[in-house]
Amino acid sequence: MWRAKVSLQRQLLLWLLIPQIVLWLAGAALYYNVATHYANAVTDNSLLQTGRAIARQVQPLDDGLMIDFPRAAQLLLEEGPDDKLFYTVSTVPGGMILGNRRLPAPPGQPAADHPVFYNTTQDRESIRVLSLFYRLTPDRWLHVQVGKSLQPRNRISREILLATGVPLGLLIIAMSVLVWWGVSRGLRPLDKLKRGVEHRVPQDLTPLETESLPVELQSLTQALNQLLSTTNESVSRQRRFIADAAHQLRTPLAGLKSQTELAMRETTPEGLRDRLNLVHASATRSIHLVNQLLTLARSEPGAQAGMPGMKVDLAKLIRDLTAESVPRALAAGMDLGCDSALAEATIDGNPALLRELFINLVENAIKYIPRGSNITVRLFEQGPDYVVEVEDDGNGISDEQKPRVFERFYRVNQNDGNGCGLGMAIVKEIAERHGGRIELADAQPHGLIARVSLPRQRPGE
Repeated sequence: MWRAKVSLQRQLLLWLLIPQIVLWLAGAALYYNVATHYANAVTDNSLLQTGRAIARQVQPLDDGLMIDFPRAAQLLLEEGPDDKLFYTVSTVPGGMILGNRRLPAPPGQPAADHPVFYNTTQDRESIRVLSLFYRLTPDRWLHVQVGKSLQPRNRISREILLATGVPLGLLIIAMSVLVWWGVSRGLRPLDKLKRGVEHRVPQDLTPLETESLPVELQSLTQALNQLLSTTNESVSRQRRFIADAAHQLRTPLAGLKSQTELAMRETTPEGLRDRLNLVHASATRSIHLVNQLLTLARSEPGAQAGMPGMKVDLAKLIRDLTAESVPRALAAGMDLGCDSALAEATIDGNPALLRELFINLVENAIKYIPRGSNITVRLFEQGPDYVVEVEDDGNGISDEQKPRVFERFYRVNQNDGNGCGLGMAIVKEIAERHGGRIELADAQPHGLIARVSLPRQRPGE
C-alpha cells in the first residue's frame, strides 16, 4: 500500500499557520459582528430620535388631531439621497395620516411607547425600520414608523472591516513568512545531519559530530553513534575472525596437502599407512581448529542476539561434564574429581556456550599437565555469584603469561602442536557474555586454578 512521505517541515508549518489563519478568520468575523452591532446601535438610536420627534408633531384634539409638521422639516428628512428616511404616521383604528412611504407592519403585538426594530425589504431594498406606538385615547393609537436603508450601515461595516482586516491580513502574511523562515532555520541542523549521513561512504563508521547540534538532536546523534560503534565492532570482529581463520587454517591445510602428496608417492603399504595416519591427525587438528573458531564466533557479543537463553543448572552441568571427562582423564593417567556443595545452582544463560566454557577448562587441564596429576572441579557460592574452579597440581604458568593466555592463538608452549591457542579466549568471551569473569591463580603448593564467577542474576534483569 502506497503511503505519502511525511515532511516534518510541512507538518510544523501546517500546525503553526493553520491555527493562526483560523484565529484570524474568527477574529475578523467577530470584529465584523461587533462593528455591525455598533452600526446598528447608531442607526437604531437615530431612528428612535427621529420617530419620537415626528410623534411629538401630532397632538390629539377634542374633535381630531393637530399635525404640526412643516414642509421644511419634511424636506430635511427626505433630502439625503444616500441617507433618505422613510416614514409613516397612522392611527389605529384608522389609516395613514402622514408619510412618504407605506412601510410593512412590525411583527408581534404592539406595546405603548415600546420601540420595535426590524429589518425588511421594500422595492428590492433592505431597510431598517423602527415601529413605535403611542396611546392617544383609550381606544385609539398613534403608530409611527421610520425606516432607513441598510446600505450606509453595510458600507460603514465594510469600511471598518477593511480598515482592520487588511492590516491583520498583512500581519498574518508577515507572521507566516517569519514562521516559515524560523522553521526552515530551526530544521537546518537536521538537514545538515542528513547530508552528513548521506555523503558518507559505507565503510565510514566514525562517530557523527554532536557538539554543534541542538539538544533535541544530540540524543538522536548519540543513538546513531552508538549504532555506528556497534556496527563497527561487529565489522571488526568479522574481519578479525576471517583473518584469524585464514591465518590459522593456512598451516594445517598446507600440511595436509603435503602429507597427501607424500602419501601418493609411497610404494609400500606400511609407508602409505604411516602417511595416512599423519593425514588423519592433521585433519583432526583442522577440524578442532574450525570448531574452536566457530565457537569463538558464537560467543562474541554480536552473535548473542540470536542465541537462545534459558535457565541453566550449573550444579548438574558441572557434574555431568566431569563424569563425561573422567574416561579421558584416566586414559591420560590423571585423577579427575568434582566437589560441589550445592545441589542446585540455577542461572540465566546459554547452555551450549556454558558447556563449551567448562569443557575447555577441563580439557586444557588434561592436555597440558603431566601424567599422575590431579584435577578438581569445584562449585560454590560467593556473594552474589556462583563460582566454578578448575584446579590442577601441574606445573602452572608464570604471572607474566597469565594475562596473555586469553589472547587468541597464544600458547604457553609454542612447541606444542596439539592446541590452537583459542580455548582460553573462548572461555573469557563466554564468561563475559554471561556477565561473569575469569581469573587465574596459583594453586598450593603448585599448579593452577581457573576461577569462573557467574552472577546468579544477570545485570540489568
